[in-house]
Amino acid sequence: MDRRNAHPRLLMSSQQQLRVLVDQLQREANIERMNTSEAINQLKRYITEHEAEDYLLVGFSSQKANPFREKSSCTVL
Repeated sequence: MDRRNAHPRLLMSSQQQLRVLVDQLQREANIERMNTSEAINQLKRYITEHEAEDYLLVGFSSQKANPFREKSSCTVL
């Protein structure tokens, strides 16, 4: 394999690869987490607070406000 075209991780020693892995695992371990029940309650609260703005629930004020409406086609006579 040509070293110039190889992925940088393939050129690392196994010790360097392990250091990269350990660094990544340490970053992931430091991520602040929350209980699933708390996350679900926050999501439910957000949905309830924003349901008046949800076009799937309330529809569009007019057909022209609907970005998904069928576009009118132009016919040349």
